[in-house]
Amino acid sequence: MTTEPKKGHVAFVSDCIRWFLAGGLVFKIYLATLLIVMGVGVYAYGRQFQEGLMITGMSDIISWGLYISNFTFFVGVAAAAVMLILPAYVYKDKDFHAVVIIGEGVAVGALVMCLLFITVDMGGPIKLWHMIPGIGLFNWPSSILTWDVLVLSGYLALNGLVPLYILYSYYHEREPVGWKYQPFVFLSIFWAIAIHMVTAFLYQGLPARPFWDNPLLGPRFLASAFAAGPAVIMMVFIAIKEKTNFPIDTNIFFKLKRIIVVAAVINLVMLFSELFKEFYTFTHHSLAAQYLYFGLEGHDSLVPWIWTAIALNVLGTLLFAFDPTKCNPRYLMVAAISLFTGIWIEKGFGLIIPGFVPSPMGEVVDYTPSSLEILITLGVLATGMLVVTLLIKPALVILLRYTERHPEQEKVGS
Repeated sequence: MTTEPKKGHVAFVSDCIRWFLAGGLVFKIYLATLLIVMGVGVYAYGRQFQEGLMITGMSDIISWGLYISNFTFFVGVAAAAVMLILPAYVYKDKDFHAVVIIGEGVAVGALVMCLLFITVDMGGPIKLWHMIPGIGLFNWPSSILTWDVLVLSGYLALNGLVPLYILYSYYHEREPVGWKYQPFVFLSIFWAIAIHMVTAFLYQGLPARPFWDNPLLGPRFLASAFAAGPAVIMMVFIAIKEKTNFPIDTNIFFKLKRIIVVAAVINLVMLFSELFKEFYTFTHHSLAAQYLYFGLEGHDSLVPWIWTAIALNVLGTLLFAFDPTKCNPRYLMVAAISLFTGIWIEKGFGLIIPGFVPSPMGEVVDYTPSSLEILITLGVLATGMLVVTLLIKPALVILLRYTERHPEQEKVGS
């Protein structure tokens, strides 16, 4: 019979905070930098709260910009945690079992960023009460946006509470009880697909925007997510392997690399299929694609961005597919950054802005984010990075301590 642990919730929280704050000078500078960027972002958001969205580069024609572009991308990063959960729990892969909690920590940080981007895009937090079921004007189930709020909030709960229970059990030197958390793990697999498909439906459900009226949009969302998300997770694994004593098996990099290559190739095939559809049978519905790839009526601000994104997509895919270094961390970091940056541009600005150009009345305008808009975005990104660090750093200590004290466990979490 398992005895009650001597340590309680307060000890667990205080130890996690202590482990989070522990570190050398470089780590302290890293934390200070994040806090400074967050502070600047709060100042910029204060300006937006006072003056409204007029301080951004958005307009009546292009009403979604940098905020929603990043929201769309990081939904995919959050969904990518399923690429660790699926092999770890369905196929009983012990290598992924050892690090699946790290992937879920990345997902929580990405979801926090998604919700913050929605908040700042609404102009002010006062409007958020409409997003709360039973209190505001939620308009469920008719509004696709309300479905997106529900799936994002549910996925955040799943990726937050399940790892918390597992780590809390390890902290108290006991094995997690399978029936208490595994059903929620399997539920999160389907939920991860739902958050990205519902986000795609937000765009597909707008018939006046032909650029988004594409049956491949949902599958492309998933393909790009399962390429860029694992690339982000790989960057986190490389940082952990290089900067901590937590053991990251080399097999994990080989397996992640295979996942990334398959998803990235599918994403590129779908991209080229869309290009063929837009330009081989060119109609007035193809004007948005022309604006994005070649410019329209002298407006071509996105052209260098999208071709840079495609080049980085191809480069990152080739670097992962043909790796002569056999998973050298520095090589993988370059490949991951290339693919991540390419998909971030293509799935952000390259997806959102052209959907508004030209307008239903035929107006063609360019969008350039304002300096305050960029500062708010950087503040949100810094907040997400702080959340990921806050979750992963104590988790590594708990997992490592449990493994050392229980050597009979071949892999933590197995």
